[in-house]
Amino acid sequence: MICYNAAVMSERIVFCKKLQKELPGLTRPPYKNELGQRIYDEVSQEAWSQWLKDSVKFINTYRVDLVTAEGQKFMFKQAAIYFGFEEGDLAATAYVPKKD
Repeated sequence: MICYNAAVMSERIVFCKKLQKELPGLTRPPYKNELGQRIYDEVSQEAWSQWLKDSVKFINTYRVDLVTAEGQKFMFKQAAIYFGFEEGDLAATAYVPKKD
């Protein structure tokens, strides 16, 4: 019987465009398009996790329906800007951080 230790198995390391350092990368492209491949090649798991958390702000503010082509196009654009693949400003959100 062969046992594999996850810590011993090599992780795929990328130089993260968002966080500007070498970190473990994603295990597969998150989208089946050019942007998904670029994220896979240039974004760390840590930065992707941050995006997933931050993307909820766009979804809630703009009531994005991710099933529609329009909703997907909007979110792909925000992701491209977020990770620095495109120039521009992220869409404003209604998110207001809690005060301590």
